[in-house]
Amino acid sequence: MQAQIGQCDLEIGKLLKEQIHQDETKRSLQTDDKPHKKVNKNAPKNLDLNQLSYQYFEGVDLMKIEGVSHATVIALMSEVGPEGMKKFATAKQFACWLRLCPNTKISGGKVLSRKIAKGSNRLKIALRQAANAIGNLKETHLSDFFRRICFKRGRTAAVSATARKLAVIIWNMVVKHITYSPPTQYLFVDQKRKMKLVKKIRKNIAKLDLRPEDLGFATS
Repeated sequence: MQAQIGQCDLEIGKLLKEQIHQDETKRSLQTDDKPHKKVNKNAPKNLDLNQLSYQYFEGVDLMKIEGVSHATVIALMSEVGPEGMKKFATAKQFACWLRLCPNTKISGGKVLSRKIAKGSNRLKIALRQAANAIGNLKETHLSDFFRRICFKRGRTAAVSATARKLAVIIWNMVVKHITYSPPTQYLFVDQKRKMKLVKKIRKNIAKLDLRPEDLGFATS
């Protein structure tokens, strides 16, 4: 079985290189090394998937996304590819096709259910595995998002929400060629809370027309 798996890995590498070498623009693309990315034991051997995926997706560096592994990239290549993703008009349509969007049921203006639609495919599983890995990371944009959802609704909901967010990010990167640049403000949630609290206190002081001496503050 291991020998057959090894043969499949060789065929995967051969097919990828054939498709890349047919396009001169793709052949000239070069990306930086990412030594921090761990190579899964089930990933194809003797393949630089970091470089190959960068060329295959026409200069889109999907490996820059935290949590996205070699297995995630292989799933994207085999299930949809860049041309397949371009057939979806919006990122929302792509996420719905993956069955990662809540199936909201409303009756009489009341929300009855927000459960994720049933059904799965290899790419959905790969994105959920990447989302689960993100939940174990520290101090990143996506891991902060994961923890906020996990605190409110539990880890299962956080995995689904983060997988959907990954699908949206990947679609925008591949289709619109938007570079992944996570906002840094999500890394300072405590500071944002302090600013909101200070603003609220100032509003209450102004509303009650309080002076420093009323609050017991010494003035010079």
